[in-house]
Amino acid sequence: MDKTRTTNILLLILVIPVIFYLLKILSFIFIPLVSSMFIALLFLPLLRWLGKRGVPKVISVFIVILIILGGLAITAELIHLSSKQIMSSDSTFFQQAEDKLAALTISLEEFFGVQLQKEGNIMTQILQKDNLGSIFGYVSNFLSMALMTSFFVVLWLSESINVQKLMNATLLKQKHASVKTFRKIEKDLIKFIKVKFLVSLGTGIGIGLACVYFDVSFPIFWGLFAFVINFVQMIGSFISVIALAIFAFVEIQLMGTLFFFILSITLVQVVFGGILEPIFMGKSFSINIITVLVMLMFWGFIWGIPGMIMSIPITVFIKIILEQFPNTKVIASLLSGNELKIK
Repeated sequence: MDKTRTTNILLLILVIPVIFYLLKILSFIFIPLVSSMFIALLFLPLLRWLGKRGVPKVISVFIVILIILGGLAITAELIHLSSKQIMSSDSTFFQQAEDKLAALTISLEEFFGVQLQKEGNIMTQILQKDNLGSIFGYVSNFLSMALMTSFFVVLWLSESINVQKLMNATLLKQKHASVKTFRKIEKDLIKFIKVKFLVSLGTGIGIGLACVYFDVSFPIFWGLFAFVINFVQMIGSFISVIALAIFAFVEIQLMGTLFFFILSITLVQVVFGGILEPIFMGKSFSINIITVLVMLMFWGFIWGIPGMIMSIPITVFIKIILEQFPNTKVIASLLSGNELKIK
């Protein structure tokens, strides 16, 4: 028995790195698959509600697709408005940015004792053809990922891919246990996604209003940026504050006004991310802060930014599965924390 157990442990040690290696090299499939599963989970209660009302499955799926398309249309309109706002702005800001970046470049040269490239202005160097080509490459990859995600969402909603049946056939052999586990996963993940969406939406609106009040350019863009980046747990709020503070440093001349603007956007992040989010999440949704950091780094390494966004939902999924087995409950308890929780 001891030899069998040792052999199983060694095989597990060998298999796990292979699995994560496959997840990394096949990220173009797994990222849309996993993200589409989380999107579909949000609408499964609506599908069940429509089914109880006698609405045919095809019509229910069509209604959900229309809702998703409506959300995408609103997002596209916001992106259009923000880009239109940026393109219609005069050259005053870009000239200010050029002057301040030039002054910052001189300070860096004096501090480090190096000579930076002087050909053309700094803004022109940023917008070189190679950089624009990289941007177009990212856009094309994003569009292909979005199309694959949409395809998988339809499969999840139509139950061509069924998580509960898959767990019943592989991990949990008893149907009652698989149904109970799936409902808990669904409940916790829906709660997390809803709260995160509302908190990110409030953060984006607060950031946008702060930009309007302090007369900072492109408030729609910065509100949308804060909304999106806030889905990256913990570090997203820091990124939005730092990026907007640097932008405001270029545009706001008075240091007192700049200070109060940075204080305002920091308070927005603290109120929504540090106070309201833990209250809405509740004590039942607790994950050790060390686990959050480790999972952010790990899934960020495996899948990049999409991995960082999905790291917490994936952790919740794994944690609930581990709680179903006596031998892995210890690991699940390590992932949870009674004292240190996600923000």
